[in-house]
Amino acid sequence: MKLIRLKNISDAYFNAAWILYEEAFPIEERRSLDIQTQILQKEEYHFDILVDEEQFVGFILWWDFDTCRYIDYFATAVEQRNKGIGQLMLNEFVNQNNKPIILEVELPTSNINERRIKFYERIGFKLNQHYYEIPPQGEGQLPLQLLVMSYPDFISQRDLELFINIYHPIVFSNEW
Repeated sequence: MKLIRLKNISDAYFNAAWILYEEAFPIEERRSLDIQTQILQKEEYHFDILVDEEQFVGFILWWDFDTCRYIDYFATAVEQRNKGIGQLMLNEFVNQNNKPIILEVELPTSNINERRIKFYERIGFKLNQHYYEIPPQGEGQLPLQLLVMSYPDFISQRDLELFINIYHPIVFSNEW
C-alpha cells in the first residue's frame, strides 16, 4: 500500500476519492468542488489517498499547521471497510511526527456516530467535551455543532479557542 498526495483534480484517483467524499459526508460538512480545487494548491493542505495494487482504498485530507495537524476528512472505500485499513492508515499518520492532532466528529446521536468515536478512541484520540461548531459550508446552511477529538492528549478550552481563532479562517474560508 502506498500513500499518494494529490495536487490537482485531474490527478489519477481524484474522481474515485471525490465520489467517496460525497458519499461519506453529509452536505452540511462538505466543500464544493470549486473550493476543494483551490485548496489543493495550498502547501499546508494534503489530499492524501491510499492505493493498494493500483486500487483506490481511501483518503485522509489534512492540514499541516505550525502548532498541530488537523484532519479535515478521513474515509475508506466501502468495499475496504472493516478490514483494519483505516486503523492502519491512522496509526501511520499519528506516528509521522510529534505534533498534536485535531479532528471533528458528529455528536453521538446515532449508532454509527458512536462507533466512529470509539474507532478514534481505540487509536488513542481523546473525546473533548467543549462546545464547538464549524461555520456553514454552503449557501443557506447554518453553523454545525460537532465534537473535537485530539491526539495524544485532551485539548484545553483555551487551546481550542486558539485553534478556532487562528485556523478556522484558513480551513473554512469561502474566498479561495
